[in-house]
Amino acid sequence: MTSFDLTPATTPAALSVGGLVDYIKAVLEDDPTLRQVWVVGEVSSANHHAKGLFFTLTDPDTGAAINAVAWRSQQARLTTLPTVGDQVIALGTVKVYPQRSSYQLTVWQVLPSGDGLKALRYRQLRQRLAAEGLFDPEFKRSLPALPQIIAVVSSPQAAAWGDIQRSLRHHHPGLHLLFSPATVQGDSAPDSIVAAMERVAADGRAEVLILARGGGASEDLECFDDERVVRAVADCPIPVVTGIGHQRDESLADLAADVCAHTPTAAAIAAVPALADLVDAHHQRVAQLKSLMADRLLDAHSDMHRLGQRLLRTRLDQRVQQQQQHLKQLQRRLVQGVQVELRQASDRTAALHRHLMTLDPDTVVRRGYALVRDDASQLVTQATATSPGQTLQIQLAQGHLTVQVTQIHPPPQ
Repeated sequence: MTSFDLTPATTPAALSVGGLVDYIKAVLEDDPTLRQVWVVGEVSSANHHAKGLFFTLTDPDTGAAINAVAWRSQQARLTTLPTVGDQVIALGTVKVYPQRSSYQLTVWQVLPSGDGLKALRYRQLRQRLAAEGLFDPEFKRSLPALPQIIAVVSSPQAAAWGDIQRSLRHHHPGLHLLFSPATVQGDSAPDSIVAAMERVAADGRAEVLILARGGGASEDLECFDDERVVRAVADCPIPVVTGIGHQRDESLADLAADVCAHTPTAAAIAAVPALADLVDAHHQRVAQLKSLMADRLLDAHSDMHRLGQRLLRTRLDQRVQQQQQHLKQLQRRLVQGVQVELRQASDRTAALHRHLMTLDPDTVVRRGYALVRDDASQLVTQATATSPGQTLQIQLAQGHLTVQVTQIHPPPQ
């Protein structure tokens, strides 16, 4: 027999009904998992009301059920409206109603079960990767003009590998192919594809990588929508060409690739130009170059003929003779001009010489005049500049005199 001690010292504090319900409400509504939760179930009842659509989700295996509501303001955003008997996936949050001490799922979105959830996850992943720029055309790399080594990532048992080899042998024989095998279907495919691409990058010889798989059901191509594979394509150090499935198929790996060719054969053709096309292009360039050179030579001959005719019409010998005559005329004019200048300069020099001779004191003295100087050899031009008894020197045309002033006669007033 078990006994319980109900003394106040060991009994926990009692809660009111409201306190207990509030606690339950806080626990449920504050749980991060229950704030945004996906619930899969079968719609066992549905009731349209003015406020919204009230329905019940039931687990077919266990019989467990939960009430749910999609308010009228939210119904226009639902991908599908819950109908009795449908298998759906509902996204919502758990809400507690204290008055009834009950809870229900307030629904934001409803999708068909199975493919609906897969499509939603695909859209969410695509939007997230696009927001990171993995699909932006500006980040796409150009393929090498003439690669010599091409790596192929595919399954060794798949027809895609054989199609690529045949296409390249016919399209551009002589290329060096590196094959990196991978599983391209099933749960292990994403890790296998990533590892195969990493082997190509580590090897370092390839200039282009072809990621290929033949057609199949959409479920068989799901590995190429895996985030790991998409990031491996975007981060590959060399340009990537994808050839996955059929023409109508488009995976996230295709969006991240530098070139999307949709099929393995198209990928092989896109990775490298056709050798026959290169030969044809070379021949066309040679023919174009020859045509251009022939046109240039013809133009040069035409110019030379035209210039020859101009020379004949110009009569260079006459032009040279005319120029020589003109040069002789200029020479005569130059000599005459120099002679005139010399004569004029001689005349000016003679005139200056005569003028200077008239100003020469010796010339003046020879005409009967005399120069009077004081003891300091300074010329005396005024009688008042002397004094009685002063000795003066008088220079004559021939010889000079030393005289003494006896009387000063100032000029008349």
